[in-house]
Amino acid sequence: MSPAEQHGNSRGYSVPTGRPYALKELQAALGSLGDHLRELYDGAHPAEYEAVADALYTAFQTAAGLAPAKSYTGCSEHPNGALDPEAPDGWGRCLICNDRRRLGLRAQGARAAAAAPPAGEQRRLGYPVPDPPYTLQALRDHLRTVEDRRFHLGFSSPADEFVRIADDLHRAFIVARELSRPRGASGCSQHPGAPIDPDAPPGEACIFCAGRKRRAQRSATTPEMLPRIRRGERRQLQRRFERPPG
Repeated sequence: MSPAEQHGNSRGYSVPTGRPYALKELQAALGSLGDHLRELYDGAHPAEYEAVADALYTAFQTAAGLAPAKSYTGCSEHPNGALDPEAPDGWGRCLICNDRRRLGLRAQGARAAAAAPPAGEQRRLGYPVPDPPYTLQALRDHLRTVEDRRFHLGFSSPADEFVRIADDLHRAFIVARELSRPRGASGCSQHPGAPIDPDAPPGEACIFCAGRKRRAQRSATTPEMLPRIRRGERRQLQRRFERPPG
């Protein structure tokens, strides 16, 4: 089906204002990525990835401007709601939905926590974030997908095509950004430039992995339920400190 048929009438369709200029800018930004990528190799210094990360971010911003506005939280019910700073792995970023889910898990017990389906790929400000490890091969795979989509882009391409290439560019940018961070500080292959957790045991110094492990341990424990008190009875509480005399 042609773009004119998708919009019902060729006379009623017009190219959105600014799209030709922005699309030309996007094509130029993507065309320079190949030269930067060919200079990279396994074991390249993080500083060599900085130019790729900068070029990818510029291309991503251009593609995001061509696509419709994204949801801030990635949630269809609360697109502009608050972000959950401690969202568990596999959950969304919407604080309201995550609070509802936590309350439901507490009411249903640990069995429901194990049976809860994952929410899918993590999204940051509405854009997908790929899972680690972040490697040069992963960066090449994402850029290969971007090149395939770029070949089919045109002035009259549907909005979904610009959404997809913006998502793919964001994935590639995240990988290039992580590869451009200084390495060896934490000894973690998944997060090369992660800060060191001073309270973590030896061999687990990555603050991201340590935080993920702590959240998993908290979510795996069954919440302690206080016994129900009948009407007319008083709860006997154990004092932590003795009451001062007199």
